[in-house]
Amino acid sequence: MRLGRIAAFCAASVFTGSLAAPAFAQTPYDGNWQVTIVTKTGTCEPTASSMLTVADGKISAPGANVSGTIGREGLVKVSINGAYANGQLSGNAGSGKWNGASAGIPCSGRWEASRQ
Repeated sequence: MRLGRIAAFCAASVFTGSLAAPAFAQTPYDGNWQVTIVTKTGTCEPTASSMLTVADGKISAPGANVSGTIGREGLVKVSINGAYANGQLSGNAGSGKWNGASAGIPCSGRWEASRQ
């Protein structure tokens, strides 16, 4: 799996220009986030970086099949094309772990995010 796809799911392209939700629907982590992933094991790309959008606690990315949420306490759960990530956001930063595969070979590593 290409690293860009993994970055998208992290918490893997989640922060690119979304429509503003009503004030009552917003969550503490809504906004644009810069996400960087680092592969620790496997043959996936060594690093990748992407901008992601969180709106009403839902993670999205333009041009990527991303499904994920961020809870009110900052718990991150994301999937994209068979890769998965989880972790924790606090304030304007966060980190966690991811796992997936490239050409059927398992890959895993860490991700870090910062609000833009």
